[in-house]
Amino acid sequence: MADIKNYTLNFGPQHPAAHGVLRLVLELDGEVVQRADPHIGLLHRATEKLAETRTFLQSVPYMDRLDYVSMMSNEHAYVMAIEKLMGVEVPLRAQYIRVMFDEITRLLNHLLWLGAHALDVGAMTVFLYAFREREDLMDCYEAVSGARMHAAYYRPGGVYRDLPDAMPQYKANKARNAAAMKAMNAHRDGSLLDFIEAFTQRFPGYVDEYETLLTDNRIWKQRLVGVGVVSPERAKNLGFTGAMLRGSGIAWDLRKHQPYEVYDKMDFDIPVGRNGDCYDRYLVRVEEMRQSNRIIRQCVDWLRANPGPVMSDNLKVAPPKRTDMKSNMEELIHHFKLFTEGFHVSPGEAYAAVEHPKGEFGIYLVSDGANKPYRLKIRAPGFAHLQGLDEMSRGHMIADVVTIIGTQDIVFGEIDR
Repeated sequence: MADIKNYTLNFGPQHPAAHGVLRLVLELDGEVVQRADPHIGLLHRATEKLAETRTFLQSVPYMDRLDYVSMMSNEHAYVMAIEKLMGVEVPLRAQYIRVMFDEITRLLNHLLWLGAHALDVGAMTVFLYAFREREDLMDCYEAVSGARMHAAYYRPGGVYRDLPDAMPQYKANKARNAAAMKAMNAHRDGSLLDFIEAFTQRFPGYVDEYETLLTDNRIWKQRLVGVGVVSPERAKNLGFTGAMLRGSGIAWDLRKHQPYEVYDKMDFDIPVGRNGDCYDRYLVRVEEMRQSNRIIRQCVDWLRANPGPVMSDNLKVAPPKRTDMKSNMEELIHHFKLFTEGFHVSPGEAYAAVEHPKGEFGIYLVSDGANKPYRLKIRAPGFAHLQGLDEMSRGHMIADVVTIIGTQDIVFGEIDR
């Protein structure tokens, strides 16, 4: 009979967001994990250091590239930290737009997580379903910012521009005839708000489809139930936030407990798990998608009824209107100074955090009164979760490590910041 050997091996890359950027060293007893040692630093973006050499406004696009699945949520924490230091008031309509796009971003994140997690465990169909819905949400990003991913839409003082009155249309081509185009353009005849509202009406049915495929699927449950269990006390001690914390039964959500923007006006629930395993974290995130859909619908209803400004009227922070800039020397000077020198932020320090799709994403900003940050520190939720990988993997099989990486929903842009 062959002896079971001990191995130390490099594991992966296997998750779509960990290709080439996670070196995971596993110490094995046969197929059982004795120790997991995640090495980070293979994707060091130096974002915190780069921000010290750029004006406050120039650093907004760097935020998109941290967690490149939750773009606008990253921007949100950064602009909130600047606004806190400067005492800038954000128009109410801009706050509703930010909340709506935060939740659209949460759906984008959770759809990729669900598809990738299922694909890792061996279910391919869900990945294709999830990307079908992501295309619609990417179109919303593109409609407001011109970019499908790295939007740079949130700005200190509000948002880049108001919501468009028309959605881009597909046009007939050699591959698709006019009838096919008409079906693809079914919800694109109106404004962006009409398009988002139609999506929110369809989306609960899509989530039902995902749950039909996975929730009671015995293979899915065999791979997730009882794997990667984290007790409530350990989850808190390890610094877990977001679904990783709520999956262990702790109902902590910044949108409820430390509300920002207009979250205190929103009606939604916080889903929590009971067992702290991968299956509970799956259920929490699926329910979060339903709750995000509720919030988006409330924002759409309010935004329809309440037009108004979407940017602060403080010309030291916000650019003047283009019509004014082209007809008035004063506005032209403001525009020139803002986009060459940037604005100067009052000396001091501020911390702003948002309930990012992956947990608490925070920006600690130190200003010395210059037009660039003196110091920027990013509190990335995935960094804290990754340190729990060793503890969550011990005693499990190699195949379970795949499940645990999937349940952590890791993206390395924010970890190696």
